[in-house]
Amino acid sequence: MKIEIWSDIACPWCYIGKRRFEAALDGFAHKDDVDVQWRSFQLDPNLPDHFDGTETEYLSQMKGMPAAQVRQMFDHVWQQAAEVGLNYDFDSIVVANSFTAHRFLHFAKTHGLMSEAKESLLSGHFEKGRDIGDIDYLAEVGQEIGLDSDRVRRVLASDEYADEVRSDISQARSLGAGGVPFFVIDRKYGISGAQPAEVFTQALETAWDEGQKLTVLAGTPQSTGKDSAEDFAGATVCGPDGCH
Repeated sequence: MKIEIWSDIACPWCYIGKRRFEAALDGFAHKDDVDVQWRSFQLDPNLPDHFDGTETEYLSQMKGMPAAQVRQMFDHVWQQAAEVGLNYDFDSIVVANSFTAHRFLHFAKTHGLMSEAKESLLSGHFEKGRDIGDIDYLAEVGQEIGLDSDRVRRVLASDEYADEVRSDISQARSLGAGGVPFFVIDRKYGISGAQPAEVFTQALETAWDEGQKLTVLAGTPQSTGKDSAEDFAGATVCGPDGCH
């Protein structure tokens, strides 16, 4: 079973959703047969490389909300994050365009390290005040997870993996994802938002059960119980009871 997760490193609900999904997956009986693939998405592709201001100021300007209202929103998100073991620090967030970081994730993917890179960047952004738009920081993360830091710098100084990021974003739109996190199971089931772990559990079990069933699209066997010449002449499938 394949699960694709579209998310943005700069999305606070994406990290919360990641934890809730992981809790559900950890308790899933068939978790070893689940292939999780991370996909890129950008909430604000028009954001400059860096915003000269705080996260509060940025969201206040972008959403046209009073700063006090933004802070109330942060308090709610902080509480939800704390419930899954995350310690958000909105005052220390560095507001930066996430495109370069997404290219880094795709580079890490070529080495089978995308999941580790994703976790490190989310924690760095929301809990540690690190700059996800800074190549030196991304190279540091790369080294921590086993990549060559100089190679990371060379890749990110170019346009490598830009097409992969854009392709992910395009696929999200074609699937009808208006926001993130967005979870897609076997390209048949979609889950939008950081849903409670119980919702993910139910979705995993439903998708697994449905995946074990076979829908016959053509040719319903109707056995006569005999292999007559007439049966054989029109046969398209053979089984223990004859050809049908």
